[in-house]
Amino acid sequence: MPYNFDPELAPFAVDLLPEHDLRDTVTSREVLKEFFSSMPNGFPDTVVVEDREIPGPAGPVRVRVYAPRERAGEAAPAMVFIHGGGFIVGQVEMGDALLSSLAENMGVVSVSVDYRLAPENPYPAGVEDCYAALVWTAEHADELGIDPSRIAVGGESAGGGLSAAVALLARDRGGPALCLQYLGIPELDDRLETTSMRRFVDTPGWSRDKAEISWDFYLGEAHRPGDADVPIYAAPSRAEDLSGLPPAYVVVCEFDPLRDEGLAYASKLVQAGVPVGLQMYPGTFHGCSWVPDAQVSRRMQDDLVYALRRAFHPAPAGSQVSA
Repeated sequence: MPYNFDPELAPFAVDLLPEHDLRDTVTSREVLKEFFSSMPNGFPDTVVVEDREIPGPAGPVRVRVYAPRERAGEAAPAMVFIHGGGFIVGQVEMGDALLSSLAENMGVVSVSVDYRLAPENPYPAGVEDCYAALVWTAEHADELGIDPSRIAVGGESAGGGLSAAVALLARDRGGPALCLQYLGIPELDDRLETTSMRRFVDTPGWSRDKAEISWDFYLGEAHRPGDADVPIYAAPSRAEDLSGLPPAYVVVCEFDPLRDEGLAYASKLVQAGVPVGLQMYPGTFHGCSWVPDAQVSRRMQDDLVYALRRAFHPAPAGSQVSA
């Protein structure tokens, strides 16, 4: 079907990423790796980037830590970042541009998680690795120079869904307090019943067939997509009680199969009394922020920075926060 894409994005709608079969995980991972290796790399001198191994539930988990080289003296805010890739592909390098920018321009220390991927490691492997990274970040606050009262969790696509799941786990396990959950174009619902998921079968970046493969691989043999027993920590849209969760910033794209599950989750959070910032960008598709020079991509980045600033530097009661 025809889509009214943003004019700056339309030229990239067909060949932003080479076509590949998501079931062929080896090829799919290589395609994504080559795509990101072709983008400008390197980090500014003002940012320190370090790869580390932390304890995980099934062995060491690699994380990449981004921090400002110069500190103002006070403990910094932090974000545990979770990359996308449909639970099947992806690597920490996907966060390099965003997280180095946050370190340079906002003084944020980020911990990006190289979690185990499906189908080799189905649920709960990935989310448990991400939760372990959150716990490690909070426990090593002094070493990292961060303020444990200003830790956010965030990610995009599958990373957005995993971030919602980590927030649920932190609430239910009495884990580290979170000041924000950033749910960017989140993958939240295995049932695939929303209007956008039924309608957008040929959209760039993500489509219904990719979503079917993604959930099939992620849930593995223990659970089947759409079954009643799928846990809320696998598919957060299934959670009935969202009370007590941290404030959320939810981003959706107009022509994205995941659009409506993001909108529905934001609505459920609001109804549960959770403060929510919500942005939907007209003319956009899944992964369009990979076109960084488009005006809408720059606006998405600016809006995220504003949401993080509000979370990390909340205004006193009765006052206003300036941009």
